[in-house]
Amino acid sequence: MSATAIVVVFSGLSAASSGANGSLGGMLAMLSAMRFLLGIGVGAEYPCGSVSASEQSEESGISKNAQHRWFTLATNSMIDFGFVVSAFVPLVLYWIFGNNHLRAVWRLSLGLGVIPAAAVFLWRLRMEEPARYRKDSMKHARIPYLLILRRYWVSLAAVSFVWFLYDFIVYPFGLYSSIIVDNITGGSTDLEIVFGWNVVINLFYMPGTLGGAFIVDYLGPKYTLITGLLCQALVGFIMSGLYKQLTSRIAAFAVVYGIFLSFGEFGPGNCMGLLASKTSPTAIRGQYYGLAAAIGKVGAFVGTWAFPPIIKAFGGASSTRGNTGPFWIASGLAILSATTAFFFITPLSHDGMEKEDRAFREYLEANGFSTTTMGLPEYSSDTSSVDVQIDEKKAEAKVEGV
Repeated sequence: MSATAIVVVFSGLSAASSGANGSLGGMLAMLSAMRFLLGIGVGAEYPCGSVSASEQSEESGISKNAQHRWFTLATNSMIDFGFVVSAFVPLVLYWIFGNNHLRAVWRLSLGLGVIPAAAVFLWRLRMEEPARYRKDSMKHARIPYLLILRRYWVSLAAVSFVWFLYDFIVYPFGLYSSIIVDNITGGSTDLEIVFGWNVVINLFYMPGTLGGAFIVDYLGPKYTLITGLLCQALVGFIMSGLYKQLTSRIAAFAVVYGIFLSFGEFGPGNCMGLLASKTSPTAIRGQYYGLAAAIGKVGAFVGTWAFPPIIKAFGGASSTRGNTGPFWIASGLAILSATTAFFFITPLSHDGMEKEDRAFREYLEANGFSTTTMGLPEYSSDTSSVDVQIDEKKAEAKVEGV
């Protein structure tokens, strides 16, 4: 709820940004500050939303063989759909206000974000903590970080490293969309055309995330991740090797580029949050996920700064080598990510969080840590009642499945 409140407040203040005496520099400074503070809210939403979705996926009457699917549909698929909507909203506003009222277009594009965030805030007023969190939370206990690191450092490091590499690739490659739009439109400055093509490019994310959501329960998150990375690497190598032929027909290049992005969402886009949410115990799930996601965003930051020098080192943006160099590097990094995932990430099973929580309690007790303070006493002093609730929901799901 704190995260949602931050998003509401700073989305509104972003839209209201202005400088002293109408100063453009002051307005941009204000806008930058508000977007930075908005990012704190978004960064808090990442672990809270994903962790909540992961815990609900195992206890909300969802069929056992569809747990991973509904998690990915509720998280990464919604993020990608948000990308499409966020590209479409400025286009609609441009149709409404026209070229002579662009101030209304950009302010409303930012300000309309208040509405869904405020609706979510109101919905969360009546939201209860998931049953698994009520039982295994360490909110009122001293968290034994050294014991936790000893048990989970390999999986945390592997998930964080793969997420770092994925964001290192995907965020800088988002910059290519402007190049593609520029080539397709012949350098047009007509905002209707530019906004329209941005919607089309963002739509390429959807087949990947939706397709991956319906496959992940069969292959498992680990092997869906690896499959997506290897397919993305293959498409990247094709784009590098056939760059001249593809760019001679820019529509073909745009389609292949879209497939490259789509495989990214099929594998790591869907599965990184899933793996970060479900490879850790409930007691530290939010911190575990948040740290992995933060390291991923460091990869995005580093990649955005690293790619221009990479392009320059390969011969510059005006040369074929300069444009294909990033694809060679991205494809190689995708293979490195797949290799890391294969050797260091443990496959996830359905109902795996319940098993991991039991194993974590046994591990703590075996190392002399008392688990009697785990759980939320304000909900129930008898933690077994929470197990009964979870078992009842699973029984109901089985009956519905029959």
